[in-house]
Amino acid sequence: MGESSRIAGPGGLRADARRNRARILVAARAVFAEHGIDAPVAAVARRAGVGVATLYRRFPTRDDLVRAAFAQQTEICGRALTEALADPDPWRGFQRFVETVCELQREERGFPAAFVAAFPSGRTEHARVREQAERDLATLVRRAQAAGALRPDFHPSDLSVALLSHCGLVTALPGDRAASRRLVAYLLQSFRAGPARGALPPPSDLSLSSFPLASGEPPGQRTSRG
Repeated sequence: MGESSRIAGPGGLRADARRNRARILVAARAVFAEHGIDAPVAAVARRAGVGVATLYRRFPTRDDLVRAAFAQQTEICGRALTEALADPDPWRGFQRFVETVCELQREERGFPAAFVAAFPSGRTEHARVREQAERDLATLVRRAQAAGALRPDFHPSDLSVALLSHCGLVTALPGDRAASRRLVAYLLQSFRAGPARGALPPPSDLSLSSFPLASGEPPGQRTSRG
């Protein structure tokens, strides 16, 4: 082993340990995006090119692995909520928060389930974070409603429904940014109080033939039949 591999860097990890950790996290995001966060940990280790024992030394539990894999995305989401609350324009803050979270869903398809797993209700240290986030979301909704920008019958749970809908779209049609952007624009316009404003993004090239229907084929992979 070379001298550089033995030198500890930030966090006290040797260079080789840091490389292993980085490979594991990249592999975890890829595997979770493809197979969900319940995918076997051994699959993550294989994708990373490390042994399962090495993975468990760095991440003793699946929860540790999931939270570490999406730590950056979780931080971005939290920062977006803080910035939304600080925005003097309540609707702009609300809109940017929704767009940011949907962008995270689009870029990291394993993130929505990982976000829930990162704050399990049974863990006191994470429950506090979850509860604060829920309070902040409720405040964001109230501010936008008080400004007359968000429809008065909007409930914070409606945002969860919207994000789950968008999550379903990006899971079924990964890479179709046009469909994602258009759905987000539709959702935001439906949330506004009064008449909708602003042009929608261009439509995607989807058609009924893009979906499996009765064929059982994956979306976008149907073949024409004479």
